[in-house]
Order: sequence, then C-alpha cells, then structure tokens
Amino acid sequence: MKAAAVQLNSGADVEANIATADRHVRAAAADGATLVVLPEKWTVMGTPADLRAGAQTLEGTAISWARDTARELKLDLVAGSISERAQTDGRSASEKLRNASVHAGPDGAVKAVYRKLHMFDVEIEGKRYRESDTDEPGEEVVVSELGDGSKLGMSICYDLRFPELFRVLALCRARVVALPAAFTLPTTRDHWEPLIRARAIENQVFVVAANQVGEHPGGHHSGGSSLIVDPWGTVLARADGETPGHIVAELDYTHQDGIRKRVPLLSHRRPELYRPPQGGAGRSSAQADLPLSNSDTRDASRVRSPKSEG
Repeated sequence: MKAAAVQLNSGADVEANIATADRHVRAAAADGATLVVLPEKWTVMGTPADLRAGAQTLEGTAISWARDTARELKLDLVAGSISERAQTDGRSASEKLRNASVHAGPDGAVKAVYRKLHMFDVEIEGKRYRESDTDEPGEEVVVSELGDGSKLGMSICYDLRFPELFRVLALCRARVVALPAAFTLPTTRDHWEPLIRARAIENQVFVVAANQVGEHPGGHHSGGSSLIVDPWGTVLARADGETPGHIVAELDYTHQDGIRKRVPLLSHRRPELYRPPQGGAGRSSAQADLPLSNSDTRDASRVRSPKSEG
C-alpha cells in the first residue's frame, strides 16, 4: 500500500484551505497513494477567533468534501484534524471546540472520529500556548480500519509525546498510525523526527506524519518536514521545512511482519511489573507520589473499535 502525507500552509480562509487540500490530495492519488493524511487544523489555522469562526460540525463542508473525495478517488483519507463545533441538537453546547480527526473510507463513509486527548498547554522558547483555552480534550483512544482491512491508529500532534497512547494502539493491532500535526518551528527542529522514529521503533508500526509548514495568522509558525517512517525507524519519505506539498512511500507489511517476528518485543512485555516500587530500597519520595498506570485491560476497554459512523 502506498501512503501519502500532505504538508499544508493553512490560514484563516476555510474554503481556500479546502481547495488547496483538494489539489494536493488529488496529486497524491495520482502518485498511487491509497492512504492520504492531511495535517492538523488543515481547515483553519490562526487566532482563537479564527478557529471559532472557521469551526464546523462533522456535517460541514470540510468533512463533506473529505467523504466525497475519498469516494471519488477510492482511497482512505485521514482528514487531518478540524476545529469541530459541537452539535447542539436543541441542547446547550460547550463554548469550546474539539480537535477532531476524521477517517473517511474508500466508500465515502466516516470510518472513525478521533478527538485529540492531550492539550498543548506549554511554553516554547518564551511563547506560551494554551490549547485548552479554545479546545476540550477527547476521551477515547481510536483504532480504525483501512480499506484493505488493516488497522489504523489515530493520533494528533502533541499526542506524539505520550508513548502510552501509541503502545495501546499497537496492542490493538494497528499497523499504521496517522499523525496530523502543526508542530512549532523549534519543536520540529529538535523533537519531531526523534519522537516519530521512537514511536515507530518501539511499537513496530508505520507512522504517516503530516505537518503544517510556514507562518500562519496569529503568530504561529510550523516546521514542516512531514515524514513517513517504517517500523524499523527508517525514514521512507521526507518533505522539506519550507513549502507545501506531499510525500509518498510504500508501506510493506511483509517487511513489518519480519521485524515483529525477529524482534517480538510486544510479547516480551511484563505489564504486571510496570508500576512504582512498593516500598523498600530504591524507592524515592518522588516515586511515592507517582500515580499507578492503568492496566492494559482497562486501557483497551476504552478503545473505540473500527466501524462506520455514517
């Protein structure tokens, strides 16, 4: 299977962003891609006011375009993430948005919706980001199913820094993880590739990472360098750090199976031991305050299984 990561320089004009995405998705399909991943907030990048103004429900023009395009081109399209406005259905809705990634299948159906779990509330080189001021986090891990029947793990941007999420996706048999992102310029420079390769290696999955690039309204600057990485950590394709475009690579499942057979790390896990020491020598006061992690059984119970949502 060929996969593509589309790198965009999205702004505040939603319809212009959709038109640009359409050109790049069609170009990727012409290059043979049957899985295409768009970047985070591909429909609107900008100030909090821009995000609210450009927010849509899952029935809006952005996801309608994604479904129609996936059906027309007969491919799996991970429509990056959009600023999702909650549907009210006659009830009061939260003022906050949701950072939602939608997987549209080759039949045009919505196969899965994943809402970003981890909010980007950080300080980077003196600039403060507060995603939680505009967005509310999701509550479910999501694994979808591609047109060929293989499992697709879903994640968004800052999720990359949480290896627990990627491990659960791997335990749920994901072969590929989609990572739409808008990584900042400094974090793209210093962290982007090492983190992606680490997640790919430690979980023996392909990672298709589509990043925003360039300057956006509101003073945000994304670093580009979209990547497709294999389960050995090899970079199969790399975009530059300056221009929109797309990259394509072949995802060889036979190669993946060979890696998993020769290095069966998932079967070597000992989850019953992964907890802070319970007293005795070597237990620090800091460790005493660490929360115990959820068991794999509990984590897996909250994973949304692949299904058609429309």
